Amino acid sequence: MLTEKAPAAVMSSVVAPEKPASNTMGPKEVELILVKEQNGVQFTSTTLVAPAPAEASASAEEERETWGKKIDFLLSVIGFAVDLANVWRFPYLCYKNGGGAFLVPYLFFMVIAGMPLFYMELALGQYNREGAAGVWKICPIFKGVGFTVILISLYVGFYYNVIISWALFYLFSSFTDELPWVHCNNTWNSPNCSDWADDSLASDVHKVTPAQEYFDRGVLHIQESNGIDDLGRPRWQLTSCLAVVIVLLYFSLWKGVKTSGKVVWVTATMPYMVLTVLLIRGVTLPGAKDGIKAYLSVDFMKLCDAKVWIEAATQICFSLGVGFGVLIAFSSYNKFSNNCYRDAIITSSINSLTSFFSGFVVFSFLGYLSQKHHVELDKVARDGAGLVFVIYPEAIATLPGSSVWAVIFFIMLLTLGIDSAMGGMESVITGLIDEFKFLHKHRELFTLFIVVATFLISLFCVTNGGMYVFTLLDSFAAGTSILFGVLIEAIGIAWFYGVDRFSDDIEEMIGQRPSMYWRLCWKFVSPCLLLVMVVVSFATFHPPNYGSYTFPPWATTVGWCLAMSSMIMVPLYAIYKLCSLPGKFCDRLAYAITPETEHHLVDQGEVRQFTLHHWLVV
Repeated sequence: MLTEKAPAAVMSSVVAPEKPASNTMGPKEVELILVKEQNGVQFTSTTLVAPAPAEASASAEEERETWGKKIDFLLSVIGFAVDLANVWRFPYLCYKNGGGAFLVPYLFFMVIAGMPLFYMELALGQYNREGAAGVWKICPIFKGVGFTVILISLYVGFYYNVIISWALFYLFSSFTDELPWVHCNNTWNSPNCSDWADDSLASDVHKVTPAQEYFDRGVLHIQESNGIDDLGRPRWQLTSCLAVVIVLLYFSLWKGVKTSGKVVWVTATMPYMVLTVLLIRGVTLPGAKDGIKAYLSVDFMKLCDAKVWIEAATQICFSLGVGFGVLIAFSSYNKFSNNCYRDAIITSSINSLTSFFSGFVVFSFLGYLSQKHHVELDKVARDGAGLVFVIYPEAIATLPGSSVWAVIFFIMLLTLGIDSAMGGMESVITGLIDEFKFLHKHRELFTLFIVVATFLISLFCVTNGGMYVFTLLDSFAAGTSILFGVLIEAIGIAWFYGVDRFSDDIEEMIGQRPSMYWRLCWKFVSPCLLLVMVVVSFATFHPPNYGSYTFPPWATTVGWCLAMSSMIMVPLYAIYKLCSLPGKFCDRLAYAITPETEHHLVDQGEVRQFTLHHWLVV
């Protein structure tokens, strides 16, 4: 670039005109030319400098923290998605719903809904580089769904951390010569306690095993409560374990992804090592072959039952972790050009393979337990907390060196739970500090506030009647509400923001436009499936219960209020947004459904969503 001749012996600086704005984010570099003339000779030097903070604000991409390594992100996503449900839920569903035949609807929904939604959330967070609420600058009227998923993650933390505290309690109890859930001669046992060796146990419904009584009476002390309206004080043993879990979570999260990305190297990989060790031990046990055969037995007639398909679809949504805001939060710390498409395929596939793999571990031990006690597999097969805190410990207790195996097993449960809990809390923290920018400077203090608040609420779950509170939270905090949240999220992105525009964003990041398959799933298939699941969820609702205890009507009402408190954020924020904008209703609507970066087009009367082409294009 040439400049006009400067006066003799005078140094001047000229800023070259900026190049036309490109479609990239970030501060523009400017060319600084120094011109100096001495004795008729002109000297020039050129350098590129970034604008000063006062002249131009730094972009979010450059300001935002990023993962230390790509593997930190992958392990974090895998660690979050692969949780306790992969061990205690999927294998039982597979066994109950036709064995190997269950893989047909499971894989079908995985391909048409699970992977597309997983990919969608990763791309959404990475492109916009914001948490679950901030990403909705692409369609402001839908920001309420961001607060919905943040609230859901917060509610789940109230009881999920309690599961980890149970695992920690069992871990401490395993450091003994004889495991405490082997016999009926303990202070917490009731007259109904009976060893499996007693043949009457198989036929008498009032008899319970030592392992069941240890969980109910030795750990939970549920016998000291008459119901949810008689909770009692927090148990100091479980409270102490819960406090340890909270401290672990805080120091894993307080510095952001720089610290959590290192913690998952242990918490995300340890379960695979332990599962492999347990599988090697399990397949060598007598009866393991029968258990695995029952797990994989194919009954295609089960596929005629609509309930099997519904359970497969529900398992996919909850197993992959879409709708909690965690995938959005994690991917927002990626580099802009990261290949989120490849990440979505890899991590979602690993999650499903882990579920399938864990079934071999679980049913090898269940087959062994069934043969050892001469009972049908149905007598020992169950899902939920009963599998990992009653049945599996009971099987381990019969092995030589049982204390060692118990320690290994509960370390696995601890690591499975910790990284999933980290993901849920990161969703809350990232979502709120991105929405309320002043919190960025106080992340450590805000993280402390979140974990302490979670701890205080969780104390209700470690009382004598805490299991009733736990069951209520588990039934309502993230059931119908999470399906509703993902449905609104899919509609907002694929229909209002536009699946074509979303595809352009992905192409800008990874240089490859999503194929027609992904676009059809985002726009039609996934939203339709989610809508059906929401309707079915409401239609098939049954009041929760724990064992023979049925919750009173007021408790069910409280549960629905909890579920509605997150879902109602969608219409409340939409109403607030429409009321806070100036102009006529059409103008307000136009601003509310147009990306914030395109509001100048609304001023010119150009609103994409007001054209038929926007709604028809795929």
